[in-house]
Amino acid sequence: MVKVNSPTRTHKKVDTTNKHLIIGAGFVGLGMAQALKAAEIPYDQIDASDQIGGNWYHGVYETAHIISSRKITQFTHFPMPDDYPDFPSAQNMLDYLNAFADHFDLRGQIELNRTISYVRPVENNLWEVTFVDGEQRIYKGVLMCNGHHWCKRFPKFQGEFNGEIIHSKDYKHPDQLRGKRVLVIGGGNSACDVAAEAARVSAKSVLSMRESVWFIPKTFAGIPVAELMKWWMPQWLQRLMIYAIIRLTFGTHEGYGLAKPNYRIFDKHPTLNNEVPYYIKHGRITSKPGVRRFDGWEVEFVDGSREAFDLIVCATGYYVAYPFLPPELQRVEGAVVKCYGGSLLADYKGLYFIGWGQARGGVGSLIAAYGSLFTRYLQLQDEINVPMGLVFQEVGQNLPTTHLADPQQIFQQLKLVNLLFNWLVNKAHQIDAQHPHFSNQPLPSLQNSQQIQPLVR
Repeated sequence: MVKVNSPTRTHKKVDTTNKHLIIGAGFVGLGMAQALKAAEIPYDQIDASDQIGGNWYHGVYETAHIISSRKITQFTHFPMPDDYPDFPSAQNMLDYLNAFADHFDLRGQIELNRTISYVRPVENNLWEVTFVDGEQRIYKGVLMCNGHHWCKRFPKFQGEFNGEIIHSKDYKHPDQLRGKRVLVIGGGNSACDVAAEAARVSAKSVLSMRESVWFIPKTFAGIPVAELMKWWMPQWLQRLMIYAIIRLTFGTHEGYGLAKPNYRIFDKHPTLNNEVPYYIKHGRITSKPGVRRFDGWEVEFVDGSREAFDLIVCATGYYVAYPFLPPELQRVEGAVVKCYGGSLLADYKGLYFIGWGQARGGVGSLIAAYGSLFTRYLQLQDEINVPMGLVFQEVGQNLPTTHLADPQQIFQQLKLVNLLFNWLVNKAHQIDAQHPHFSNQPLPSLQNSQQIQPLVR
């Protein structure tokens, strides 16, 4: 636990009450910083790492490539270099984010190696931010862009394993797999990437999935599949097209010794991978059902079969987590953050959950579209006393029920909100007049509340 009542150094008091604080300097945090700067909204930005880039700096393996295409992933107002491939590498992505920060002159506002331990509402609708070194600042609002690829989720199994167990986030280089008997647990994109890498360099590569997944090829007829989805396509048409592409590219799951998935495409985050089916056909990857228990060097699967391994890689995902928030502000249910308009609360103003969802496609184009609209929300928030989230609640918007999103649907919704923004302004002022005495409810300081774990990488 972190004790914040004994500062390790003296901090010069700076008035930040007219600023917002952006937590995180990854893809989402940088995109939001550029949007606020363009709208001339004062802000500070911090990141717990020693460099910008978020997951592309501290989280991915060296051989990673994006699964959405370059055109879908890039910020629409800052295209990636023409010499980038359709599926840029991790280094490409890190270089791109650094170029983005330089092009829009964002570095001057970024403080690195700054870790938050607590964020709470205080009097006058302001927000107190406490750092792990004891510094405290007061902000007008806080944009939480700390990402969802850092709080590792590990499965729990019976028995003990004699070998090494790591999370996919701890996998960085093929040398970690070389010559070993490797079991990869999971069916998502990281699991398939690691299993395919193990197929090339390990003594044995086994992929354990509790249930079969739809393997979607990354390209079809030479075109990235993500680029085949058009803004005008309803989801049923997108789904039908993907079914056809899978059948034409891979055939049936039975042809690979796999069970047919028991869910519809898009009901789970898609797995875009050509290599796993390829290596299954070449005998370099063996598919297994879920794990039942560990037994020394062996793993027993739910079908009763057993295999010996040296290394287990758990590509079992992450928790969506905001460990610096008090319990009253924890709005995560499973993988879903219960907020309006993508980021807004109905009972507190000035706290924004941004970038928690998982859209099918690249984040850059979505953040570019959302960022400019979000700054209009902030400007409207300055005109009214009630939270913008309450405005959306009062006009009939429902809380989200899933973290998965159709990017085409998001673009359509954002266009609609922009089109109807003057109507939204009028409604906001009407709703504000109905709640003349609204004020954020202040919450206890960290010293007077239950100790919580700080945000760590």
